[in-house]
Amino acid sequence: MGLLVLNFSHPLTPEQQAQIEQLAGQPVERVLEVPVQIDHEAPLAPQIVALAEATGLSLDEWQTLPLLVNLPSLALAAGALLAELHGRMGHFPTVLHLRPETSGPTTVFVVAGLENLQALRDAARTRRRPAPKEAI
Repeated sequence: MGLLVLNFSHPLTPEQQAQIEQLAGQPVERVLEVPVQIDHEAPLAPQIVALAEATGLSLDEWQTLPLLVNLPSLALAAGALLAELHGRMGHFPTVLHLRPETSGPTTVFVVAGLENLQALRDAARTRRRPAPKEAI
C-alpha cells in the first residue's frame, strides 16, 4: 500500500509528488485535496473538525493508513489541525516540508523533507526538566 497525502494547502505538482516518493521510499497512492478557507469571524474548532471530516477517512483509516500531511499555511489553522489529527490518529503525523527555490525566473516550491512530528515530540520529552524538590 502506498502513501496517502492529505493536502490542506496549494495543489501538489507531479514533480513534488515524485520528490515525496523519493524521500519516503514508497509510492504516493493518492492525494486528497482539502481546500482550506478559515473564517476569522466564526469559531475555529468547528472549521478544523470540518477539514478533517472532509477527508472522508474512517476511524480505522485515521489510525492505520500511512499518512503524510501538507499543512495549511495559516499558522493558527495548522496548529489547530495538528491537535485534531493527533486526537484522531493517536500520534502526530509526518508533515511535508516545502521550501521556495528561486533558481529560475519564477519561484517554485520543492519538497525539502518529511518531518516526523511524533519523533520531534518524543525527543522533546527527553528535555523536560525534573520537578523541583520540595523544601524540607
